[in-house]
Amino acid sequence: MSDIYVYFLVPLLPLTALMTVSQTNPYQTIVLRGILGAMAALIYTIFGAPDVALTEALVGTLLAVTLYAIAIRSSLVLRLGVLSTGEKDEDLGRLVADLRSAAGEHHLRLELVTYDDEVALMQAYEDEEIHARCVRTPASGVYQTSFRVLDFYNLVRENTPAVIYTGNHKS
Repeated sequence: MSDIYVYFLVPLLPLTALMTVSQTNPYQTIVLRGILGAMAALIYTIFGAPDVALTEALVGTLLAVTLYAIAIRSSLVLRLGVLSTGEKDEDLGRLVADLRSAAGEHHLRLELVTYDDEVALMQAYEDEEIHARCVRTPASGVYQTSFRVLDFYNLVRENTPAVIYTGNHKS
């Protein structure tokens, strides 16, 4: 085979693979995985293996990218349990905005889960239904935020003003 473009396409496979595994943004990784699969299907077609190319295009690219996207979308969630007070709380609003900003920088979604009483909130925290819980301490009026996952605790501690809340991590 004397087609010169093959010499340019084949080295792009390992380069794209390296770019894919070195990404920190999971959504960019999905796009690069799709490009990698499409390039592999193109190279298989050029070398005369249309059955392998079709399999790569359908399974290796289309199905894999779709499943990866669904898995990433559903797993990158920080669930925060709060008490429903029925009234607008500016401190809680600022805390939630700061948490959303910190989580967004790391490609996470913040999902608020409200509970009617503190017992239900604590039970959900102990049953690992939520990743963090946030309650206002009666004495100081400061929000106490507890995290089950050390990585979430470190992320929030580094990226959120400590004036609004104090945090701890459950070992």
